Amino acid sequence: MIWNGISSPKSCREICANNISWSNPMKIEVVIGNIVKQPDVEAIVNSANANLRLGSGVAGAIHMAAGDKLEDYCQPFAPLELGAALITPGFDLPNKWVIHVRSAHYINNTEPERYMAFAIFSMLNVARENKIKTLAMPAIGTGMFKFPAVLAARITAKCLQEFAKGEHDIELVRICVVNEEMRQLFESALAVDVGLNVG
Repeated sequence: MIWNGISSPKSCREICANNISWSNPMKIEVVIGNIVKQPDVEAIVNSANANLRLGSGVAGAIHMAAGDKLEDYCQPFAPLELGAALITPGFDLPNKWVIHVRSAHYINNTEPERYMAFAIFSMLNVARENKIKTLAMPAIGTGMFKFPAVLAARITAKCLQEFAKGEHDIELVRICVVNEEMRQLFESALAVDVGLNVG
């Protein structure tokens, strides 16, 4: 299943105080951790390249952990369009699903912020369509895609806030980052853009 584009929220939800959760509820965690070592979530998110092949960074780690069957499964769906998301089995991963998203490259693509937002909304919509309740995602756009970490954090926070206003079954989104500086950036973005104090 491939999703491309943004679905408008259907209804507003009141933001709850004192933790990162909405009345839906959808809890958000920001952790320092390896995306392929999140066995307690149903799906992990791959920041994919266009050809959906083994690459470096997050994509490489996920493909290595999932085994050769993942790349073989992905090939009929390549190339993945900018802003699109594709769901596949997790194969050798402990997670049932992998959601592959193609963000824009901050330098090489036009309107990179717009396409990064498309990618995040597409990923969340794929999770919703497949009744996924828990997922872990990397800091999409950073790394090989060259987004400034502050900008990536703000876009992610705004997308999560908007998505949470609509109908969905997602209970947990875990953002896995590589170091303490990134953790603080994402927690600050959530606090500023969503209006919550993050512990």
